[in-house]
Order: sequence, then structure tokens, then C-alpha cells
Amino acid sequence: MKIITWFGTLTLDDGGKVVEWDMFSKDTDALAERLIQPKEADMDIPPAGFDIRAAAIECGFVASDDEYDNLLRDVSIRAAKKQISSGTPDMGIIQAVEALDDIDETANTLSERLAEWYGMYFPEVGLSSEPLARFVAKYGSRSNVSPDDRLYEKATSSMGAELTGLDEELVKGFAENICTLYDSRSRLEEYLVKSMETTAPNLVNIAGALIGARLVSMAGGLEKLARFPSSTIQVIGANRALFKHLRARAPSPKHGIIFNHPQIKNSPWWQRGKIARALAAKISLAVRMDVYSGGGLNESIKTELDAKIESIKATHPKPPKRESKGGSGKGKGEYKNKNKMQNKKAGGRR
Repeated sequence: MKIITWFGTLTLDDGGKVVEWDMFSKDTDALAERLIQPKEADMDIPPAGFDIRAAAIECGFVASDDEYDNLLRDVSIRAAKKQISSGTPDMGIIQAVEALDDIDETANTLSERLAEWYGMYFPEVGLSSEPLARFVAKYGSRSNVSPDDRLYEKATSSMGAELTGLDEELVKGFAENICTLYDSRSRLEEYLVKSMETTAPNLVNIAGALIGARLVSMAGGLEKLARFPSSTIQVIGANRALFKHLRARAPSPKHGIIFNHPQIKNSPWWQRGKIARALAAKISLAVRMDVYSGGGLNESIKTELDAKIESIKATHPKPPKRESKGGSGKGKGEYKNKNKMQNKKAGGRR
């Protein structure tokens, strides 16, 4: 029997006694690196009651119990530090998605403030969010709008107040800060696309880089997402609708954030649930291939998904007919007339 320990490889006889050994170097970094590496599949586990500490002393790796304890402590601490510092690529993706959400929230709040502020001086501008911030950062006062700009006529005939002096400097600087946020958002999106294409190419091929990154973020990691069943992936992001369904017996949600996928969003309402189910199944398969196979991009998953969606659209070209809850009108009338006749007969008898 051959077993592997943190300090070396041991060969045991049938009685559990060490007959051969191959000790590793006493270098703390090397031992920590071996400790965090996956174990070899053909290695056996030690028998019940086997004393690893005594085996380390017997083989001459350490001279005493204290030396064994101190060295094992140092190696364990070093291994923990290596695991924390190394991280995984999907952790960077998660942080980028959360940073993207923070930027969106901040930029939206500041853009609303800019629209209200600049609206006092140019209410006819008709812009919002990023286009408004770019316009204000470029021109400042409406008197600076160039004749070749499409808003030149509105700017020259605006009924807003004049923006001059310190006010113009402040509002223009405010707009420039908002533009910086939008620039950071663009760089984050570029980072997410590149990172997802490298880390999860099959997921990107099925769901797209941004939807895939958000799925990874909500699941807590790529490997955790790979453990989810397709039914869970289908409703990730639909927490409110799911809780409402569980508490108030509302209809169960058919899709979560995967609704933003073009194949679902651009389809008729009666096909969306079926397409979402098919898409979630292929996302689950794609993620597992990215995590466990390591074989790169597999185009067959996308081909099968497209064929499945075309089949759904061909099978359900029209919306289903909805049955009336009250039944046929004839039955209701007959029931009412029968009750009237019974009431008349009862009244005559009295």
C-alpha cells in the first residue's frame, strides 16, 4: 500500500508498517505548494489508527514531536496564504460586475441631478444620462453650441436662464465627473468581455459575456454555477417573483436575468418560457464544460440550442387559446332559469 502525506510518500506492508519512504524537501514553500495541490488518484488512504506523526519521526523527517508540530504549523499557514493570494479568475469577474452595478447606481443618481440642474438653463435639450453629460461637458453654456450641432437651433431660441461665470464652471465640471464614470463603465465592460472569453468561452457562446458574467456573480463563482441545476439557472435574478410565488401562490417565474438574452426578449410571450428552459439547460451544460472539461470552445452546444429554439417557434407559432373560467353561457342561463322556476313554485304553494 502506498500513501502520500504532507511530508513524503510512504509504502506500507499489510500490517500497516512503513517499509519504504520518499521524503520531500523541508523547504516550507515547497511543502505548502504540495499541500494545496490535488492528490494523485492512485494513492491509497492510510489505514485506521495509522500514526502519521510517528511515521515522520521513524523515517527521519523530523527529530521530535515539537519539530513536527512547528513545521506542520508553518506549512499550513503558508499554504493558507498561498490560497488566499492566488484567487481565481472568476473572483475578478464577480468584483467587476459588482463595481459595474455601483457605477450604474451612482451615475444614474448624478445624471438625474445634472438633468434637473442643467434644465434650468436649457430645458429644451431633450437629452438624459450619458448623452446629456457628454453635451454639457463639451459645451457648458448653450451659447457655446456650434452651428453644426443638431441642437444649435434649440440652443439659440431656448427660454432657459443664462448660464455664465461660476455656474457654468461648476455644472461643466460636474458633467465631466459623470463622463469619467461612464468611461470607467466602458472599461469594465471590456474587461468582463475579455475575462469571460478566456475563463468561460462556452458560457459566452451561449449566454453572451455580460449575461454570463452576471450569472457567475449571482452564483458566487463559476464552479458554484456549474453545480446549479438548469431549473435554478433559469430563475436566477427573479428572487422577488419567486418569493411572491412561494408566499402568495402567484404564478411561478419563467425566467430571471436570462430574459435579457435576445432569443427570449425578442420572442412572443407564449414562447419565452419554453425558450428560457432550453437556454438554461444549455447554459448549465456549457458552464460544466468550461469548469470540468477544459477543452475550449464546443460549437455543438450552440448549434443544438439554435435547433431547439427553431423547433419551439415552429411548434408554437400562435398563442394558446385561453379557456373562460365561468364555463359556457348556455349552462349558466339554464341554471338560473331552473332556480327561478323552483322559486315560483315554492311561492305558489305558500
